[in-house]
Amino acid sequence: MTPDTPSRREARSFDSEPPARVPDERARTPWGTYKRIAVVLRNRITDGTYPLGSRLPGEHALCAEFATTRNTVRRALETLQSEGLIEVHAGMGRFVCDLDAGQRSTVRPRYKHIAADLRAQIENGDLPPGTSLPSERELCERYGCVRFTIRQALAQLEADGLVEAMQGRGRFVTSRRP
Repeated sequence: MTPDTPSRREARSFDSEPPARVPDERARTPWGTYKRIAVVLRNRITDGTYPLGSRLPGEHALCAEFATTRNTVRRALETLQSEGLIEVHAGMGRFVCDLDAGQRSTVRPRYKHIAADLRAQIENGDLPPGTSLPSERELCERYGCVRFTIRQALAQLEADGLVEAMQGRGRFVTSRRP
């Protein structure tokens, strides 16, 4: 260290101002913000904006809408969950509960909806025996989901004996019915 250069301790003077921070709208939230968010979401559930069995927007979307942190949004959602208005389905999201019927809403995974739709097409005759199913890519585009979800649906149809896979050729509707 040369005599003209200050030591680290001297350079860190308490008299100098701290470096300027870029203001972040979501850095701090006022006390009780989660309660206000819970009230808004509760009103949306009761007025039908989020119908029974529907999926709530994700945490990221709610954070952007309410300009707050993820912890605040999670706290609001936990409040609604403890009240029994919503329920969490691991890997799928949060859904509005059916409280009037006195039972939990039944939410099926996306691949089961796709498998049911394809099963209905096979049973209606829209996809007769021997017909090749659309490719995984085409099904992804049709249903707006990822290939893994399509593969789960197709695996279910194969397990049920409605579809058979031929390596290098595709999947075909079987002629035998289970």
